[in-house]
Amino acid sequence: MGLQLAKDSIDLGIVVTDAERSLAFYRDLLGFEVIDVLPMPGHTTMHRLSCGTSVVKLLELGPKATPVAAAPGGINGAFGYRYFTMTITNLEEIVAACIAGGHTIAVPVTALRPGISIAIVEDPDGNWVEFVQVG
Repeated sequence: MGLQLAKDSIDLGIVVTDAERSLAFYRDLLGFEVIDVLPMPGHTTMHRLSCGTSVVKLLELGPKATPVAAAPGGINGAFGYRYFTMTITNLEEIVAACIAGGHTIAVPVTALRPGISIAIVEDPDGNWVEFVQVG
């Protein structure tokens, strides 16, 4: 059977250690637009941001939460979700902005094959964000 999608994209939830630093990265640097900010159970706050038709949900945990940090090391650091990818048209510009903002560049701009280049940047919590440019 399979899924019968009602939307042509997925939403991504990221539990963040510092909402303001994460908003500075996703909202201010990358340009995601704030959809809304919602109170959630357990004194958690969800900041919903649009990225095309996808929604990136930054979850700011309440004061009683005691999460364990995700394993560092990017793709080779652990099993499970390790990065997400956005296809963009201004790779060099975004990477330069990330460098200027003090973000770690895990993989510099790299040509994978003719017409396809990537770069991977760490968000404020060390999550890997991959950018792909085609053409």
